[in-house]
Amino acid sequence: MAEWWRAGEGRALLTLHVQPGAKKTEVAGLYGDALKIRLAAPPVDGKANATLISFVADRLGLAKSAVHLKSGQTSRRKVLEVSAPPPDGEKRLLANA
Repeated sequence: MAEWWRAGEGRALLTLHVQPGAKKTEVAGLYGDALKIRLAAPPVDGKANATLISFVADRLGLAKSAVHLKSGQTSRRKVLEVSAPPPDGEKRLLANA
């Protein structure tokens, strides 16, 4: 199991390094102990955070309500909490990275 994906007790914590303002939203690979995600949304008025939650939920096949920003509201380093993650969630996020 990767350092950025910590699963247990019906939830997973994801450590992410986010790069807002990119040309397209995509997983960019690993960045230290975090998964790097480029976001097409600008870092203004919570748009990047909303795009991040939507992107992660979509990749995991979950509703947006299952993904919560636990920490890093205004930081590039964020921790997301995912309720009832799929068993192959780590692979789903890394697909096409």
